[in-house]
Amino acid sequence: MRLQSAIFDLDGTLLDTASFWEQLCLDLLKKYGADPEPGVGALVSAMTPKEGAAYCKEHYHLTASLEEILGEVSSAAADFYCHRVQAKPGVDKALSLLKMEGVWMYVATSTDRRLAEAALRCAGINGYFRGLITCADVGAQKEDSPAIYEGAMRRLQSSKRDTVVFEDSLAAIRTAKAAGFRVAGVYNPAAEADQAAIQAEADYYLRSFEEMFDTTAMG
Repeated sequence: MRLQSAIFDLDGTLLDTASFWEQLCLDLLKKYGADPEPGVGALVSAMTPKEGAAYCKEHYHLTASLEEILGEVSSAAADFYCHRVQAKPGVDKALSLLKMEGVWMYVATSTDRRLAEAALRCAGINGYFRGLITCADVGAQKEDSPAIYEGAMRRLQSSKRDTVVFEDSLAAIRTAKAAGFRVAGVYNPAAEADQAAIQAEADYYLRSFEEMFDTTAMG
């Protein structure tokens, strides 16, 4: 994997957030008197907070307003991202290696900027990146447009040929690939059903960042 610059997704790629979102979904459904179906936590964790809240309200006929549900989600997320979130195993070491090799790095995320920046600080990895760009900054989600990756690439003063995008989402991987980027698929247990397709379609595949030391020759 030869690269001069790297663009990293945040949730599920750099940060271990899947279990938080799954448990939050289950907790909120139970709080509002609903009986969660098997797998609903994983399903909702793959959505944006607004999409997940809307799905739960409609599917489970929750009496709480969408605004009330989103308020609880926002409060719980702020506490988690600011105080408890952790980097996935091997991430800190991998980023340190890339930085020592002179690789410029950027974060590209659909997460709210304030939460994303707090999460990077909480996880202790904010110092590795030259900046952060969000879907809100470019006005488009990853599954709809490669604008976030192209924006990060411009800020890194790089090219698609010299850049690798690290993502855990199949839809995002397909967007980046279609735009001409090389892509490293990163395993996320919340996307277990997509792993075969991710392995087939990504240029590289990491079961964990610890694998980079066994399979990657930087330079």
